[in-house]
Amino acid sequence: MVQATVALRVDVDTRRGLAEGVPRLLELFRRSELRASFFVTMGPDRSGLAIRRALRPSFLVKMWRTNPLALYGLRTLLSGTLLPARLVGAGAPALLRQIADAGHELGPHGWDHVGWQDGIHRLSRSAIRADLNRAARAFEVAVGVAPHASAAPGWRTSASALAVQDTFRFRYASDTRGEAPFRPEVADGVLATLQVPTTMPTMDELLGRVPDVPGTLAQAVRPGVNVFTLHAEVEGGRLLAAFEVFLGELRRTGVRFVRLDDVAVQALGAGDELPVAPVVRGSVDGRSGWISARGRVGMHRTAALR
Repeated sequence: MVQATVALRVDVDTRRGLAEGVPRLLELFRRSELRASFFVTMGPDRSGLAIRRALRPSFLVKMWRTNPLALYGLRTLLSGTLLPARLVGAGAPALLRQIADAGHELGPHGWDHVGWQDGIHRLSRSAIRADLNRAARAFEVAVGVAPHASAAPGWRTSASALAVQDTFRFRYASDTRGEAPFRPEVADGVLATLQVPTTMPTMDELLGRVPDVPGTLAQAVRPGVNVFTLHAEVEGGRLLAAFEVFLGELRRTGVRFVRLDDVAVQALGAGDELPVAPVVRGSVDGRSGWISARGRVGMHRTAALR
């Protein structure tokens, strides 16, 4: 039987998540002797602007289920509106270096998380390049090395964004949801940048929908490679205890933990056998709005993202 492997991806979307959630997660990973992949928003925390999504019924349902005040705190919910938008990664370089020094993988999670997540489908190629450039440069200034990977905010991307990102020559990107690593195909052809998608549901997607979140997640792990995304604001905050229970359940079943770059190296070793597929718009139960997902291998390009 194929052993189950779980790669832990930590998204850091907000200044509070970086300042409070990341240290808690670093301590948990230290005690558990685990290594993870952290992707940090580099620019301003404009989380308060997410209120513009309130007209979507699915967003209101999610807010009712998850209690955002308890998850994120008032300071974050007002950031970029009634309160100043503090820089996330670019404003705390010492903490970024602490993550890397602890043996974890580190990469940018865009420059403006809310701006990208809410507007990527409208951004021009020049605006996309500017956002990626700004994030990459801020990362290099803070950490001292250029990023080798990236993760799109909110699992949202576009054909233009994928093509622009390909020019950065990242080893891989984690912009999508799906079942396994693949090379994305756009109108111009097959891109070089490997996609390592999130394969599992997240805790906030299950919160309020299932009675046992850690148990449901543990049952979702399958033989082979799994990618679980957690958020520093959530699993490093209110759901820290539940996340620790989840890790304990996986340890008891003999799951092997890795970083995303380990998954990428293994996938790239497959060479020509690596699947090629378009990136399409999809949906995930418990998440508001659309996400980018791996389409079917051999799907006609006109059905893919534009």
